[in-house]
Amino acid sequence: MNSAIHPKENPNSDLAYQKAILGSVSRTFALTIPLLPPAIEVVVGNTYLLCRIVDTIEDAAELSPTEKQDLSRLFLEAVLGNIPVEAFVSPCLEALKDYSNVDELDLIAHTPTVLRILQSFPDADKAAISRCVSIMSNGMSHFHGRQTQKGLKDLAEFEEYCYAVAGVVGELLTTIFSNYSSGFAKQIKGHEQLAIDFGQALQMTNILKDSPEDHARGVSWKPAAMSQVALLKIAYEKLQDSMRYILLIPENEEGMRRFCFLAFGLAVMTLEKIAARREFSHKSEVKLSRNTVWIFYAFTKIAASNSLLMKSFFYVASSQLRQLSLKTP
Repeated sequence: MNSAIHPKENPNSDLAYQKAILGSVSRTFALTIPLLPPAIEVVVGNTYLLCRIVDTIEDAAELSPTEKQDLSRLFLEAVLGNIPVEAFVSPCLEALKDYSNVDELDLIAHTPTVLRILQSFPDADKAAISRCVSIMSNGMSHFHGRQTQKGLKDLAEFEEYCYAVAGVVGELLTTIFSNYSSGFAKQIKGHEQLAIDFGQALQMTNILKDSPEDHARGVSWKPAAMSQVALLKIAYEKLQDSMRYILLIPENEEGMRRFCFLAFGLAVMTLEKIAARREFSHKSEVKLSRNTVWIFYAFTKIAASNSLLMKSFFYVASSQLRQLSLKTP
């Protein structure tokens, strides 16, 4: 165990904190992660919280790009065990003293708790998580100085950004799922790119949904010279690959399938609303109602082990996206 992490804490209270804070910092992931088999629920939940800390630094509008880079570097060093965890926590909380999200500040204050849980995982999972956090942290640091009103340089840079913040999470999930399920490990062999597309599809949904708010604060994560319609076409292609990815999960792994299908379905329905509106001034205009989310949540229980039902949902729920994809540029 990392000597920088106080070992005297109770593992049960650590896990109780992880479960509680997950519900506070993300309603969506608090809904999806408990669907996973218990053996990997804790691993994926822990990974999400580590990524959420990186995102919190990214989202802090009051910090300069240099400050964000410095804090991201300290966080990565703490995760890798190269510095005491307090060497990250103290300066981070000081830098974010005016940050408005108290739950995310509480998560940062409890970084030692999150890292203690990380240290309890098998070496293969720890290595995969450290790789994911390293790529995400370094990727965000790389892009901190590239935030502009115009957007990213081109599609290649956009896809690089989506990989660094989400595609790599798809790779991580694939590693964790493969460590847990030999059936999935066999199925995914040779199709690893689909995992990246799955993560990127979810990230593209967030970028498109959040674009009015990003624009209002003077930044854009979209490619500078690319239209909304062109981006929606690419997102639809990645959703198609995401469906292929989910179908590679064995039908008897219902928890893994539900976890992925729930996130996938919410993205499909959100992108469909964006495709139908084209122009919107606030993300609330394309946000799914709580009722829609819960109905789909119930549907995943029936559909997760039925590939035909999942494919039928995708076909019916993506009619606007499909029509867009058939149109010539």
